[in-house]
Amino acid sequence: MSVVIVGGNERMVCQYEDICKGFGCKAKVFAKEKGAMKKKIGVPDLMILFTSTVSHKMVNCAVEEAKKKSIPVCRCHTSSAAALENILKQYCA
Repeated sequence: MSVVIVGGNERMVCQYEDICKGFGCKAKVFAKEKGAMKKKIGVPDLMILFTSTVSHKMVNCAVEEAKKKSIPVCRCHTSSAAALENILKQYCA
């Protein structure tokens, strides 16, 4: 399963990737907008938006791409490791 995480803390990018590996998922993490995010998203099985730590511009871009490519989106207000684990438990189980 592939996962795209939009938002979150820059210092936790490696931790997000490790948590996803633990659930057998490949992860791309976009903590900050770097260039054309639309082209880098690809077609993941799940998109996770950490809404408290992301700009409206990035959210709009991510949601727009998700609608175009029929990607399920999970929004979460907190960007903690526990929140990510709970989301992955729901979708990977």
